[in-house]
Amino acid sequence: MSDALFQIGEDLPPALPERAAWGTAPKLRQWQQEALELYFSKQPQDFLAVATPGAGKTTFALRVAKMLMEAGTVSRITVVAPTEHLKRQWADSAARIGLAIDPNFKNADGRHGDEYIGVALTYAQVASKPILHRNRTENARTLVILDEIHHGGDALSWGDAIREAFEPATRRLSLTGTPFRSDTAAIPFVDYVEFEDGIRRSKADYTYGYGPALRDHVVRPVIFMAYSGQMRWQTSTGDVMEAQLGEAATKDITAQAWRTALNPEGEWIPSVLRAADRRLTEVRRNVPDAGALVIATDHEDARAYAAQLQAITGEEVTVVLSDDKGASDRIEDFSAGTQRWMVAVRMVSEGVDVPRLCVGVYATSTSTPLFFAQAVGRFVRSRRRGETASVFLPSVPQLMLLANEMEAERDHALDRPDPAAGVLETEDLSQSPEEDLLAAANRQDRASDSLTRSEFKALESQAAFDRVLFDGAEFGTGGAVGSDDELDFLGIPGLLEPDQVGQLLRQRQAEQLRRRPRAGHAATGAAGHDGQATVVDHRRLKEMRSQLSKNVSAWSARSGTPHGIIHNRLREISGGPAVAQATAEQLETRLRTLAGWFVGRK
Repeated sequence: MSDALFQIGEDLPPALPERAAWGTAPKLRQWQQEALELYFSKQPQDFLAVATPGAGKTTFALRVAKMLMEAGTVSRITVVAPTEHLKRQWADSAARIGLAIDPNFKNADGRHGDEYIGVALTYAQVASKPILHRNRTENARTLVILDEIHHGGDALSWGDAIREAFEPATRRLSLTGTPFRSDTAAIPFVDYVEFEDGIRRSKADYTYGYGPALRDHVVRPVIFMAYSGQMRWQTSTGDVMEAQLGEAATKDITAQAWRTALNPEGEWIPSVLRAADRRLTEVRRNVPDAGALVIATDHEDARAYAAQLQAITGEEVTVVLSDDKGASDRIEDFSAGTQRWMVAVRMVSEGVDVPRLCVGVYATSTSTPLFFAQAVGRFVRSRRRGETASVFLPSVPQLMLLANEMEAERDHALDRPDPAAGVLETEDLSQSPEEDLLAAANRQDRASDSLTRSEFKALESQAAFDRVLFDGAEFGTGGAVGSDDELDFLGIPGLLEPDQVGQLLRQRQAEQLRRRPRAGHAATGAAGHDGQATVVDHRRLKEMRSQLSKNVSAWSARSGTPHGIIHNRLREISGGPAVAQATAEQLETRLRTLAGWFVGRK
């Protein structure tokens, strides 16, 4: 065994060369060194390392593999990853440190070529022929590296297959940045411990979370830019609904308003894409090769968003569709280039290694904590100190909660909390297992999908800047798209230390508060000294729209009348357009009318 690999000074800076996470660093980061020493002190058959996305799990795992090979403990390496693209990434990283792994191995081949010491597989590939891979594992002393092991739930085919295929392995090294799942299927080769609340949770051998990684400058700080706005849509029953994105509403209304916002034919998405591109321009002043990624729900939306970005920027946009055989090549070309934008379906959110991604748009309605963490992980990989990441989000409660809990360390729970015991789960708008997300991202759109979508029709969407979230705190007083209140935050430099980001956000918020008109001034539109009316207070209009949305929801719950019918009745009484374009006077009339309804006057 190469003892020289342990001879690293304790004062080693944790933020090391640009591509450290690709397995190319001549030295280890501090956490990698600690995990490596722990591994070889325990000499375990199974070891689970949990490290936040972007921290360098690949480097750690390949160093373990190299040392086990040199010691003669193992003679074969098998890497299992979620996607075809990740197989290639693993093989490329392994080659840089002298380990030849075949990413093109097919089950039909039976055995890999003599020039390789192992193969890279997908979980789906193992699931299709687990006996084949069990035989391969039994025929040699094998180290199995299970990348993103959270995909292997026992109740699903992938979990059953990897347990059968790799039970005979000499060593198993499991890796994940997100050990939690949305179901209660046990993950093979992972230990579970019962906690005081009676819930069994996964237990990692080594954990390196986002908080410590941020303090060590291993990952970038993330600034979340949240956008709300007025949404209007038609339900499958023909009712026309209207709501403010992110305002207090039922689960169904929130989901439908969110879906309306993401519709490429509305104004919300183009407005947010323009804001994100403006932010990218600012970041590129200090980080010239900075790139940006839109994570879309499906292929149709991805193509539409790409067309909008091309119109905004005048530049070609890379589109990555998971069923496209050239997807890996496109990702690698984008990673090595200086192009501004890439658009991809949600599957690209996990494991795709493009270190220059600094700006992201979360344009999908998937809201599981696991998926959110993996998606944000695409933007946090640090290359040099001071780089920041900016992620644009729909302003909906579930995403705001997840953004504010970036540093929360979650484990996979085998048991559900008992509501009777006063322990409640956080509501999640999307509880499907993660493999369903992968399958949805990989499949072709079908005619039946179009028929299902036709039951819902997005009618109108308007975007408004809502707030900025950073380090568990919120900043900004909202504002119209293109306003100074929005531009204050879009213009934050792209090269700042985490404490400088927080300080600058507080300064910008203080400046906004000083700019706000005094109570009673401008909100009424009264004439000034020169006889001209003052500018309408957009903050007051936003507050009135928000209050109207809440009151309509309350009256709907009391009366059983659909939201759309209530809004239409109020428009008949007050005159004027939909809520998003209504004047202050029209909004006041609608609010007074609703108040009358509540006290019994019609």
